[in-house]
Amino acid sequence: MDIDSIRKQIDQLDDQLLEIFNQRAALALRIGEIKKVQQTAVYDPSREKRIFSRMQQANLGPLENSAIVRLFERVIDESRSLERILTKGK
Repeated sequence: MDIDSIRKQIDQLDDQLLEIFNQRAALALRIGEIKKVQQTAVYDPSREKRIFSRMQQANLGPLENSAIVRLFERVIDESRSLERILTKGK
């Protein structure tokens, strides 16, 4: 395999990640709507810990667990930002 064909595969994966990120964000917005009605806090540290733990347990590499946590911290932070906009900073 040459660099161009590998980069083409990376581009395809990036397209899939973009779609998945947006699907996840849409679901986070739905959760935000429920939290707004229930008047519950956007930030749920125990939920985030469970996500990090689950992802580390499922991680087969080559990324280290610390890298996986950093990636998911960013994804969750962006989802939380969307929820806060929807719930007006609760």
